[in-house]
Formats: sequence, structure tokens, C-alpha cells
Amino acid sequence: MKPSLLFLLIFPLCLLNAHAGRVAGSVTDDKGNLLPFASILVKGTTKGTTANNEGRYFIGLEPGTYTIICQYVGYKRQEKIIDVSNEDLQLDFQLSLQELSMAAVVIKPGAEDPAYEIIRNAIKKREYYLNQLDKFQCEVYIKGQLRLRNYPKKLFGQTVDFEDGDTSKKKIVFLSETIAKYSVDKPNKAKIEVLSTKVSGQSDGYGFSAPQIVSFYENNIQIGGNLNARGFISPIAGNALNFYRYKLEGVFIEDGKEINKIKVIPKRKYEPLFSGYINITENDWRIHSVQLQLTKESQMELVDTLRIEQLHMPYDTDIWVIKSQVIYPSIKIFGFDAYGSFVNVYSKFEINPEFAKKYFNSTLLKFYEGSNKKPADYWDSIRPVPLQLDEVVDYRKKDSLEQIKKDPQYLDSLDKRRNRITVMNVLMRGQSFSREKKRESFNINPLLRTMSYNTVEGLVINLRGNYFKRLDSSSGSRRSISISPVIRYGFSNDHLNAYSIFNYNYGKKYRSSIQFSGGKRVFQFNNANPVLALDNSVATLFWERNYMKLYEAWFARLGFVKGIGEGATVSASMSYQDRLPLENTSQYVIKDWKEKAFTPNYPEIMSANFQRHQAFSISLGIQWRPGGRYIEYPDRKIGIGSKYPTFNVSFTQGIENVFSSDVNFSKWYFGVNDNLNLKLLGNIRYALGAGGFISRNNVEVPDFTHFNGNQLFLANDYMGSFQLLPYYRYSNTDRFYAKTHLEHHYNGLLTNKIPLFRRLNWHLVTGANSFYLSSDQYYIEPFVGLENILKILRVDFVWGIEKGNPSSTGIRIGLRGINRGDND
Repeated sequence: MKPSLLFLLIFPLCLLNAHAGRVAGSVTDDKGNLLPFASILVKGTTKGTTANNEGRYFIGLEPGTYTIICQYVGYKRQEKIIDVSNEDLQLDFQLSLQELSMAAVVIKPGAEDPAYEIIRNAIKKREYYLNQLDKFQCEVYIKGQLRLRNYPKKLFGQTVDFEDGDTSKKKIVFLSETIAKYSVDKPNKAKIEVLSTKVSGQSDGYGFSAPQIVSFYENNIQIGGNLNARGFISPIAGNALNFYRYKLEGVFIEDGKEINKIKVIPKRKYEPLFSGYINITENDWRIHSVQLQLTKESQMELVDTLRIEQLHMPYDTDIWVIKSQVIYPSIKIFGFDAYGSFVNVYSKFEINPEFAKKYFNSTLLKFYEGSNKKPADYWDSIRPVPLQLDEVVDYRKKDSLEQIKKDPQYLDSLDKRRNRITVMNVLMRGQSFSREKKRESFNINPLLRTMSYNTVEGLVINLRGNYFKRLDSSSGSRRSISISPVIRYGFSNDHLNAYSIFNYNYGKKYRSSIQFSGGKRVFQFNNANPVLALDNSVATLFWERNYMKLYEAWFARLGFVKGIGEGATVSASMSYQDRLPLENTSQYVIKDWKEKAFTPNYPEIMSANFQRHQAFSISLGIQWRPGGRYIEYPDRKIGIGSKYPTFNVSFTQGIENVFSSDVNFSKWYFGVNDNLNLKLLGNIRYALGAGGFISRNNVEVPDFTHFNGNQLFLANDYMGSFQLLPYYRYSNTDRFYAKTHLEHHYNGLLTNKIPLFRRLNWHLVTGANSFYLSSDQYYIEPFVGLENILKILRVDFVWGIEKGNPSSTGIRIGLRGINRGDND
């Protein structure tokens, strides 16, 4: 059936509901151009609706006489009186651009623009209006859509396929609707309850649910989580006059009230600033509406442009509430040309409601049971914004395709397409094989992560795969198993090692898992594996540096992790190793450095390799982040962070004589870490830790306290490593140590004053790593660097300071989001 014919059949049905009469029409400008998301209000009430992206609207009214108001930011408001009966009524609006008057405004040559005085008054009232509506509840209709104008045939050598049977370049890739109850009790209590939600093509999906109001009464405005970590400065922030220029475009009258249209102009490029228009009411100096925009010159990440439009309306003589908010993002990246709109329509405001005593809790967003199972006629009766033709078609097409995708023959064909073996997969990405009918997949590591070289084993083949099976049919299920078999062979020492890792994941509301692993494998002396296999291979072959120190062990490990709610997770494990020493067996290099020689295969703190021994230990731990916030689905909870830091406590006991174990020790660790958002000043990440041995009757080197060092050009984990520290120089059994990792990410602060850096969007980062063992043993490592280079690179200059040794300096390069391989 052709889409146009389908629309003619469906659209009249969308207009049916339980009201006696329905008013419907379109909103255009005086040239016939449609005005998307215009606001339609019933005068004297808070009842209203919003037009769709095609300027079409409808609203149901009981019989009677009404005055209907049509508003669109930047256009003159229009009112029409109508009589509603039992029959449907067509009511179209044609709006003209807002007529601005400057008759009463006298600007002398060289004098300050009148907009500045208006803005100063608005700034004075900013805090009052920010806190005036400190307690409210409302209903929000949210519709989000993301569309493509173009996309590449291939991305990084892999075919781009949306698996929707549509090869056209223009398409809707995401469409969802949500109706939610939004409750706020300032300063820090908020709750979103999703009453109904739907996602095109996902019958069990949950739609975009973000009813939060972007308040320009805030000094610093956060939009999304990744657009700019510093936030954006409001045009009426307390310090806005330092960042913006203003121009009064004119004055218009609405309901007898003067409204000033002010053009907002950033003083400087590459600052987190808006441009566009803000309309301020005369005398009471409140926001009437905004049309503002962010661009790359606003230091945005990911998105190229983002427009935001808001319209506010009186709730009573003193309080105004927001009526609608529309955000328009657009992005061009890697050949994808995408744009969208996310519209929020606010209604049914209740000011100063009485909330139950425990109404606000750790759940920020709650999806009720059955909220994503509402039938089509429900949505037709409650949807305040009419669907567009292509949205109707998208729902129909993708809902039908979802049913087709459940057909066994379709799943087989999908597997056949996905499971094709390609050179790029075999070499770089890894090859995957899936069986959708059985909800299972198997992955094999690529050759790049399969082959390595070290002086102990020579050329190494490390074959690793992963079998994964989802145990429930729901896509959001937490019940799953995975099995990872590993086979490793060293051609120089002729050793074959094999082991497997088994995981069972479960948990109704909080994630839990059980893991068992066992077999024979190669371990680094520091079981945290600070040296990556690929990095060590390059260092060994080209620079004659064998940093990776290895031993073999027959081993078994049983681990248990359980989420217990309120931000807490407990863990326990038992581990057994029968440790076997290894020696260097290969001296091969690609470049021979005459002045260098390979070191023995044991850490520098040892004079000889260890003797074979056994080690059995148990560990207990708890991780807790107080004040944790959650998204709650009917069958599970997902943590979304907290304003408080994360605390970690662990205890490990080496037990002698159990399974012939030789070790006998007790050690503890306490850590705290967080990411502090300083807004315009950037953000600070820190990780603090302390620990030591309580008893140390018999401790082997693998059980020592190790500080994760790095002697290679590529950076290790920034918040858990020391970038210039030799790997085992300070490994110890001391009773106490303390360590610190601290980073300040300026996120464009300072570098936006340097022309080249601000154009390239490079960001400054500074910080320091340190640890303390005693007054004679400590290490400090300050650094300064640039990040966000080509979006993925970070380059640091690091200075290492330690007592009794010369200071060292070096360059470290970090690659964000790139997996450099396994480290076993």
C-alpha cells in the first residue's frame, strides 16, 4: 500500500477521540511557510497543544465559545473567537513577523544600547525567578526524532546497514513518544514518572524521557551530558555582561504587556556562549521566550549546531510557567548527516503540591509496568501533537518489520549476512558469529590481538574467543552466560597453556554475577597486568626492552559480585595458584642495540627467580557510592551516578596449608574516587588510596603491593598508573602506603584564548600522580598536556621525581576509545 494512501486511511482515525468537538488546522507565516511546533492556547485557561513539525495541530474542546491563541516565537500572536459544537472545526492561523516598535526608544549617538539596562534588570530578578517556582508538578509530552539526510555506504571498511530494508539516504532512524509526570521540589529533588512511552520498531523499548526544563535563570546551563562539560553561560547570568553584547531589536505588545526583543551576541568566539534572541517583559523583567543557538564556536562537542526555542506563559498574575521547549540538534560526522527535533509540551501544572513523605527517593526516572504497552488508540486519544505523514509510515513500517524479524527464516538470513568473514574483521576487529534464534553469539579475537612476542615465550599465539548467550527473550534481560576459552602457545619455550573463564550474570533489580575460571595460564608478576602484550612486543623487538615479567600457574578462581542497592556492591573471591617460574628463552630482535641487553625474567627487586610454590587466598570487598540515583524499569534498576564520591574497601587473606598453600599474609586497601564538575573551570578527577599489610609472615612477590608503572611511550590508565615509574621498583610489603592520582581537565578554558588551539579545539590538562611509603621512599609525578586532539589523542609531558634517583621526564600519548590489545 502506498504511504500516501495509507495516510489518507489512518489520519482521520488519529483525529477521533472522546471530546464532543475537535478543532484542527495548520499554522503558517504570511508567505504560506509552515511554522513547526507553534503553541495553541485556550485563553483564560492553561489548556493548549502544540503543532507538529509540519505546523499541524488539533485540540479537543467541549461545546462552547472560546478564544484560541496561536503563538510562535518571533511572530505576532493571533487570537480567534470560535464556537465549538459537536462537529469538527477547521481553524487555520497565518502569523506575521512580530512588528517591533522603537518609537518610545531614543538612542543618542555613542550612548549605550537600551538592551543593556533591560538585561541588568533581568539579571537582578534572575535569582528571584529561579527560586519562585521551587515546588511544582506537571505533565509533559515528549517526542524525539532523529533523521538522516545522508550517510556513507561503509564506515571503517564495514557496510552501513540499518537492517530496515530501506536503501534511501533520507530516513527516520529514531522516533519515540513519552508522556510523563514531572515533579520538582527545589533545590535538589526531582522525579520523572513515565506513564506511557513508545519507540518505533521496538515494542518492548522505552522512549526518550527527558522533561527537564533548560532554565536560562541558571548562571550555568547544562544541556545533555556530552555537549560541553563546562556548561554554557546564560544570557542573563550574573556575569553575562562580561561575555555578551546586546542589541534592542524592538518592543511588541502582548496582552497589554510590553515585551523587549533583544539580540544576544557573544563578545568572543570559542567561548561556551549562546547567540540569537531572548524576549524580556518590561517592568517585571522575566523571560517571555527564547530563540537561541549553539555552534562549534560555542565549544560544543559532537553536535555541530543546536537550536533551542522556549515559550513561557502566565499561570497566574505573578507566576509564569513554561509551555513548550524544542531542541533542534544537527551533526555531520564520518559522512553521516543527521538532524532532529526533541519537543516537550508542558501542561497540567500544579504549584506547591503536597508530596508524600518518601515520594522523592533514589529513583530519578521510573517507568511503570505496562507503560510501553499502550495500544494505538490510546496514543491517538492522548497525543497533543499530531503525527506527520512519514512518522505514521515509520511506526507502521518498523512495527511490521519487528514482527518479521522474529520469523526464523529472517533470523537465519540475518545471521548469514552478519556472519560473513571479512579481512578487516580477521585482522583488526575480530570475527563474530551470531544465532539470533537462540540469542547467542561467538566472537574470535583478531590477529592483531592474537600474535605477540616476548623474551620468555618468543613468538606467541594467543587464541581467545567468547561465547555469549542471553537466557531470556527480553532485550533488557540481565540473565546471561558467557564462556571465554583461551589457548596460548609459545614457540620458543614450547609451552602450551589453556584456560577458560565462565560468567553467569543475573539480578532482577541490581546487577550480580558469578565467575569461575581455571586452567593453566601465563601471569605477569603484577597480576593487574600493567604491560600490554602489543606494547611489550614493540619495545622488545625494536628497543630491546623486555618489560613484561612472566610466570606460569595452574590456577582456579571463583568470584561473586552482587549489587545490594543504594549504590552499594559487595564482592568475594577465592583464588588458588600453583606458580611455576619461567626464564628467558629468546634473544631475537629486529634492531640490535649494542649498548642494551635483556634483563632476567623477574622484577628488579629480586636477585633470583622464585621457587615453585602454591598460593591460596580469599578476598572480600565493598564498593559504595552514597546518594546514588537510578533509572527504574519494571524489572531492573540502572545506576546513573551520584554527586558523592565512590568508596572502595577490600581485604585479602593468604591462607597457609590450604591446598598446600605456602603464603600467609593479610592486606587491606581503602580508596575513594570522583569526578568533580567545576562547570566553567572544567572538571577535576581524583583517585585516592591507602593500604598495606597487616601481617606478612610469608609473602611471595606476586602478592606484593605493586604500583602500576609505565616505561612505554603510550600512556596507561590515567587514574590508576604512574606514567614514568619503573614497573616493580617500589613493589613492597610495607604496612602502610598512600597514593594519589589527580587531573584537572580545563575543557577549553585558557586554550580558547590561543587562536590555533581554540580553532583546533585542543584542551589543556594538568595534574599529578604520587605515592608515599616513608620519608625515604616516595614518588611525585606532575604533568601537563593537551587533549581532544583529533577527538581521540592526548599528549602529556611528565616529570618524575623520586628520592635518591635523578628526576626523569618523558612524553606519553593516550588514545581514547582504542583497544590496543589484551595484556595476557
